Amino acid sequence: MSYASAALGKTSSGNRKLKDLLQQRDNRTCADCGAPDPKWASANIGVFICLKCCGVHRSLGVHISKVLSVTLDAWTEGEIDAMIEVGGNASANSIYEAYIPEGIFKPKPDASQEHRSKFIRSKYELQEFMKPSLRILSSNSSSLKASFSRKIDSIPSAKGMVEFIGVLKITVQKGTDLAVRDMLTSDPYVKAQTSVRNSNLNPVWNEELMLSVPQNYGPVKLQVFDHDTFSADDIMGEAEIDIQPLITSAMAFEDAGILGNMQIGKWLKSYDNALSEDSIVHIIDGKVTQEVTLKLQNVESGEIDLRVEWMPLDQ
Repeated sequence: MSYASAALGKTSSGNRKLKDLLQQRDNRTCADCGAPDPKWASANIGVFICLKCCGVHRSLGVHISKVLSVTLDAWTEGEIDAMIEVGGNASANSIYEAYIPEGIFKPKPDASQEHRSKFIRSKYELQEFMKPSLRILSSNSSSLKASFSRKIDSIPSAKGMVEFIGVLKITVQKGTDLAVRDMLTSDPYVKAQTSVRNSNLNPVWNEELMLSVPQNYGPVKLQVFDHDTFSADDIMGEAEIDIQPLITSAMAFEDAGILGNMQIGKWLKSYDNALSEDSIVHIIDGKVTQEVTLKLQNVESGEIDLRVEWMPLDQ
């Protein structure tokens, strides 16, 4: 396999990391159809794909699959590190292809475009082959549920035909005074997106998740777990984020990009929500954002700080 050593934006160390990852046996064939020598990758899903499958991935939109050439495009260190964290095609497929029903066949390199497109959409957009507990958005609920494997940062979708109205970028910033679940401490992570912070009750993450928002949206459910190597992970609390104030405010100020910094909405603290304090919706530098501090529920202690940003589909 050949690599372009002069790919724009890659540092020499980043180039080496990507090349080493491509040398893995499972990454020498397309994750979706098995074609040899894939020259493309989905940077946010973490798989290497061939040119034919690349076309389908691009049709999904960058909020689901961000396609990059492994030889021509500029890769950031973060994108390369995300690919490494997933672990390659075999690791990703163990999640995305965990349960392929009888009668559904994975496309081969010479598959028709219709077969290829239907399989890839079912695999990534509809998440039909994943364990139900790992799907981001339950087909039986309008709530966006952050319930994905902590290894992969991916964009959620729904089962069936869904019309999306925008995308949420949620940054999990930090946790404070989290509950003890081991002898004296915990190894916390936020299910869906963050890495594990070993032996830390006040972890700092600053890690992002992108969530596609359907027309009939509900609250975002956040869960914090303690990572255990040899037993099931223990829950360390949960909370729901009411995204209605943010979206309603954003819809009312559609031209946020040309407006100055200002407050445009508020989510009020009350007995029936998890807010530690009132949460203000702002326009800051042309972006509709909200800082949120949540008290974790069903647990003895702990708070999580988030930053939520609304991104219309036309962005």
